[in-house]
Amino acid sequence: MSSDFEGYEQDFAVLTAEITSKIARVPRLPPDEKKQMVANVEKQLEEARELLEQMDLEVREIPPQSRGMYSNRMRSYKQEMGKLETDFKRSRIAYSDEVRNELLGDAGNSSENQLIKLREERAHLLDNTERLERSSRRLEAGYQIAVETEQIGQEMLENLSHDREKIQRARDRLRDADANLGKSSRILTGMLRRIIQNRILLVILGIIVVIAILTAIAFFVKGH
Repeated sequence: MSSDFEGYEQDFAVLTAEITSKIARVPRLPPDEKKQMVANVEKQLEEARELLEQMDLEVREIPPQSRGMYSNRMRSYKQEMGKLETDFKRSRIAYSDEVRNELLGDAGNSSENQLIKLREERAHLLDNTERLERSSRRLEAGYQIAVETEQIGQEMLENLSHDREKIQRARDRLRDADANLGKSSRILTGMLRRIIQNRILLVILGIIVVIAILTAIAFFVKGH
């Protein structure tokens, strides 16, 4: 499981390094290349978010006793992701300002066309910004669900542990009851044996008494 997480980590490190490099290059590129670079960075940011989601799922599968270290690393990666998104947003704002300046400074185009193009560019940038914010909210919501799921899982494990303890105590009580029943059975068997022995002794004594009486009667009759 940790090997899968580390594989995702390597992919995330490579991807974020590429994104950082491209974000730094955006303000210095010509307008056409800037548009293409912005679209490329947006795509890679989406891939980075998907990698974070996969890593988050892997962390949830790690045993609780080993999960702390990976959770700390995940927090660091999410902070890095948030910084990248902030830097990208700033870069796009700078790019939008440069486009506006280029449009307004071009004396060869009509003011109306310049304004229309500027509005389209700004609408596109705003749309991308909203999409990025929605993705961020989805990521936060997914993380919150993951945390709540983890808490539920821990509560279930604790409940199962308590149930196991109850079952173990019940088994111990059954063993004690079995031991007490066995002891009681041995006591009753001993009592029954003594009762039988006493009855046999009583029968023997009765026979002896009868024989003695008959013998006495016989001697009495012969004497007369």
